[in-house]
Amino acid sequence: MPKRRTTDLGQLCNRLGHSFAKSARLKLALTHASARADSKPNEDNERLEFLGDRVLGLAVAELLTERFPNASEGELARWLNHLVRTETCAQVAQSWSLGEYILMSGGEAGSGGRRKTTILANTCEAVLGAIFADAGYEAARDVVIRDWAPHLEDLEVAAPDAKSVLQEWAQGKKLPLPLYLEVGREGPDHAPRFTAEVRVEGLAPEQGQGDNKRQAEQAAALAMLLREGVWSATADD
Repeated sequence: MPKRRTTDLGQLCNRLGHSFAKSARLKLALTHASARADSKPNEDNERLEFLGDRVLGLAVAELLTERFPNASEGELARWLNHLVRTETCAQVAQSWSLGEYILMSGGEAGSGGRRKTTILANTCEAVLGAIFADAGYEAARDVVIRDWAPHLEDLEVAAPDAKSVLQEWAQGKKLPLPLYLEVGREGPDHAPRFTAEVRVEGLAPEQGQGDNKRQAEQAAALAMLLREGVWSATADD
C-alpha cells in the first residue's frame, strides 16, 4: 500500500514560502511513481518533475548571470550544471525535510526511498514544477533564488564536471559532441548499478559505472579525459 508519513503539508508550505491555491498540485508533486496505480500513469510526479527541471534551469541561469556579470559562458555553464545536479537538488530537498512528505509504496519506503538522492532530487524538481503551475514563473523563481543561492558559495571550489569538460575539449578539437549509451544495469531495483559508455568520433570508447545513469556517464567521461591527458589524475572530482 502507498505510504506517506503523517505530516502537516502546511509545514512544508511554510518551508517553501508558498501557499498553494490548489493543494492537489503539491500532493501530486509528492507522489512517487511507486505509489500510483498502474492504470493511471499520469497520477505521479514525473510530468511535474519534467516541468520543474526546466524552471530550475532557467531560474538558476538568471541567478548566475545576475550574480556574476563578468563570467564567461563556459564558467556559467559549469556552475549551472553544479547547481542543478542531482546532489544539489537533493540537498535542497533535505533542507525542506521533503522525504517525510513523499507518497511512495511500502516497498520503496522500506528500502530507504525517503533518503535516496535521486528520489529527493526528482521530487524537489516536481515541487518547483507544481509551484510554477500554481502561481507562475516568478513564484518558482523566488524559491530557487532563496534556496539555491547558499550553494553559490560552493562554486569557486567546485571542479568542472567531467561531462562538461569532455564536451568543451571535443568542441575545441572540432569533434562531434560525446555520445553516451547505457550498456549495462545490474543489481536489485532499489539499488541498481549502471554502466555507461561514452563515444567520441575518432577515439576509442570508455566506460564508467555509478549508482545512477548520471554518475555512470560522469565516470565514463572522466575515464576518457584521464586517458587523453586532459584531466589530471590528482584533480578534484
